[in-house]
Amino acid sequence: MTKKEVTQLAYEITGFVIKVHKALGPGLLESIYEKCLKYELERNGYDVKQQLVVKIDYYDLEFESDLRIDLLVNDCVVVELKAIENLLPIHEAQLLTYMKLLQRPQGLLINFNTTNITKSMKPLVNDHFARLID
Repeated sequence: MTKKEVTQLAYEITGFVIKVHKALGPGLLESIYEKCLKYELERNGYDVKQQLVVKIDYYDLEFESDLRIDLLVNDCVVVELKAIENLLPIHEAQLLTYMKLLQRPQGLLINFNTTNITKSMKPLVNDHFARLID
């Protein structure tokens, strides 16, 4: 994929995030938002993996961890959902680490416990994004 295609995909995912948030509002469990967002994405033709187990490669040690990605869209964008009072730097670090371990170029950190979802959403990119062609 190109940088433009990855950015477009993240933009489209954002549109569905807004749709889910408008329909449900803040105050629900993260798992509810996750199911509804997955439903919206799949019914619109996106490939979505939910609660994907993250494999750890540490030198010659390889194992499946207890880490789980909320959603992986089109095998490209990692979506980490929260329904908490405030996002913290550790949540960004978590998403960046997931992106690194999965070698994916973009992630979206989304907190549904807000009145303005677009202001609380954080798109993140990494070195994998930087290596994509324009």
